[in-house]
Amino acid sequence: MTESLRVVVADDQTLVRTGFRMILTADGIDVVAEATNGAEAVDAVRRTRPDVVLMDIRMPELDGLEATRRILTGTADEPRVIILTTFDLDQYVYAALSAGASGFLLKDVTPEQLVAAVRTVRAGDALLAPTITRRLVARFARDGETATLHRDLSELTPRELEVLTLLARGLSNAELAGRLHLSEATVKTHVARILAKLGVRDRVQAVVVAYETGLVTVGGSGPSQPDVA
Repeated sequence: MTESLRVVVADDQTLVRTGFRMILTADGIDVVAEATNGAEAVDAVRRTRPDVVLMDIRMPELDGLEATRRILTGTADEPRVIILTTFDLDQYVYAALSAGASGFLLKDVTPEQLVAAVRTVRAGDALLAPTITRRLVARFARDGETATLHRDLSELTPRELEVLTLLARGLSNAELAGRLHLSEATVKTHVARILAKLGVRDRVQAVVVAYETGLVTVGGSGPSQPDVA
């Protein structure tokens, strides 16, 4: 029997909420609450304890970014947050990731993509494609628009630093395995240990840390950094 997946949909447009509910429900996903603004979203999450929140950015009273920050307060049962927007602007994507979101989607996604995104994030994986993540974080690191995170990377082993560097360069687990001559299972173990040591939620957040700590720089070509085509 498939484990239940609980979702809160937060968007100020009724048609968007209704459409998402229909798509998710048709695939066996339980939409436990809807919210028309960020404040309602925060309340809904506290009441229903969902696994995933679909969060619009631009909403009245409290926007989706601030709502995401309030939801992800460090409690053990934090949901995963996917930011949804019609605005394909890098600044929103980066702000969403910095707020703790696990992914980003435009509202013109197909039903299949929406369902896949919810299930992917629920499973603990990052939603953004590595190349998109790299482009976004690199742009803001280059422009000096990130607040430097003084995270301690000293706990990472040389191999873990190598894996993190490759993650930040946009390699998938399969590509990492091929590059490092490891099995994918071993790569997943390394990634899990990196996330735990950095205290981050997923690989997207780990990539943000890699750039913001200077482990990886835009155009950098240190000995542990692979060339990117």
